[in-house]
Amino acid sequence: MQFETQTKKNIKNKINLRILGAFVLALFFIFISINTALAATLSISPSSGAYTVGKTFTATVYVGSPDQAINAVSGVLSFPADKLEATAVSKSGSVITLWVQEPAINNGTGKVSFEGIAFNPGYTGKAGKVISVTFRAKSGGSAPVTFSSGSILANDGQGTNILNGMGSARYNIEVAVSGPAAPKAETPPESVGTPAAPQISSDTHPSPEAWYNIKNANFSWSVGNDITGVRLLVSDKPQDTPTVDYKPPISSKTVSNLDDGIWYAHVRLENKQGWGGVSHFRLQIDTQKPDKFEISSIEKNEVSDPSNKFIFTASDTGSGISHYNIKIDDQDLGRWEDKGDHIYVTPNLKAGNHTLRVEAFDKAGNSLTSFLDFEIKPLAAPIITYYANELQSKDVMVIKGDTYPSSQVFIWLQKDNGQAKSYTVQSDEQGKFIFIYDEKLSDGIYTFWAESQDKRGATSAPSEKKNIFVQPPKFLRIGNLAISFLSVVIPIIALIVLLVLMLSYSWFRIRRLRKQVIKEVGEAELMLHGEIGKIKQSIIDQIKILEQASAMRQLTKEEKMLIDNLSKNLDEAELRVFKEIEDIDVVVGDKATKKRRKAAKK
Repeated sequence: MQFETQTKKNIKNKINLRILGAFVLALFFIFISINTALAATLSISPSSGAYTVGKTFTATVYVGSPDQAINAVSGVLSFPADKLEATAVSKSGSVITLWVQEPAINNGTGKVSFEGIAFNPGYTGKAGKVISVTFRAKSGGSAPVTFSSGSILANDGQGTNILNGMGSARYNIEVAVSGPAAPKAETPPESVGTPAAPQISSDTHPSPEAWYNIKNANFSWSVGNDITGVRLLVSDKPQDTPTVDYKPPISSKTVSNLDDGIWYAHVRLENKQGWGGVSHFRLQIDTQKPDKFEISSIEKNEVSDPSNKFIFTASDTGSGISHYNIKIDDQDLGRWEDKGDHIYVTPNLKAGNHTLRVEAFDKAGNSLTSFLDFEIKPLAAPIITYYANELQSKDVMVIKGDTYPSSQVFIWLQKDNGQAKSYTVQSDEQGKFIFIYDEKLSDGIYTFWAESQDKRGATSAPSEKKNIFVQPPKFLRIGNLAISFLSVVIPIIALIVLLVLMLSYSWFRIRRLRKQVIKEVGEAELMLHGEIGKIKQSIIDQIKILEQASAMRQLTKEEKMLIDNLSKNLDEAELRVFKEIEDIDVVVGDKATKKRRKAAKK
């Protein structure tokens, strides 16, 4: 019974453990599915491959986001600059509809950078093409291509970076084995024991399959200790037998000033048993630029087509045409190879005049350049059907218009001659669009215009520029006007009040000073009257003494003259003092003093 109970407990525990394990496993899968739903990746295809030096191949960057719509992709592709050269970038077939930063090549640092936007609703899928990069193999070895940086932004209105992984690629670059291109690599030795045909190499013309624009050729081979002689010949025949002897033997030779064409170096070694087999090494020389190169434009069915087609007619009697380097205006589009139809299609371009500059290269690297001007006609400009001439800062700016159906409309908005900003809206199937500026308006003059871009990428001419005057609400304007008025009036009133106070104070000070002057003049006058009276009385007393003396004796002539002069001088001095005091009274304007003085005179 006890064993039966223990068995039931064990079974129950196992069932509980299995339920718990299933629950944990379910949570794990839910977590994995959530992370997967938010995962987006950048990858490179092909991720591996083997390529020969001098050959080109294409690597394509893909974005994957199967569960979440994305609207922006950016990245920097890194590659070894000593082993690879990026010759061209293609945007054809890309899920990116607007390039914030045009794909750019920097072979100096080994970088290819790109940044673009996929318009609403964005891109959802496992492998959306972003760009294709054409590489040329430069030197042998392993060449890794990786992402040094990258981002993928979700179309969630917040720009969430959902990049979860960045792939890489590794390519094996092989060096072509130097060897003859003649029907036979070497001629076998004539006798047993004679030297085998030597392996010939060249540092100036390393690949027998390539063309070079170098007239001087260096050749080298190995010479063993048993070698007693070397025979050498450079000719235009692939199976010639060398005839020029070199004893003692040499291991290298430079041949100068070779003509354009295909040449063969023939080398044979000798030992004690005799002359051995012959090696043949081919070299191809072309130092002349292509014979001719002409560009002609193919007429378009739609003049507003954003791309143009051109026919390249180039010929080269030496090595033949290899590729073209394309440049439109200031944009370097890199390397383009003719697939046989001689037709080059430009990427989508903005409306306006453009210049196509093409450099045709032969297989030896010689080039011939040709130019052609062309024009991309614009679509008709959008028509603005509604906008408000005047708005208050609390209002919402709304602009309506008509353009091509289902096209991108770019609204350019510029405030007070500042930097213009672009906003994008979509027109409906009837070509109608509406733009609502959801930012807070500030006071000033807004200038706007519109441009459109159809599904092909063709752009329109800009619409007529319109102005919208934004001002604050009326009560704020009245308040601002009152403030402005008071800010002018109040300082003026304050200035007037200050001026009146200063004048009043000055008048008060002047009156006070005048009173003090009048008082001092009156006191001076009284004092002068008193002093002059004393002097006068003293002089009169002296005159009386002299007059009394005259009764006793006769006065001398001098004493009589003294009496007359004293009386006369005293009267004149008194008159002059009173005159100066009267002048002071005139300046001060004291009427009471004047009256008092007149009364005193009387």
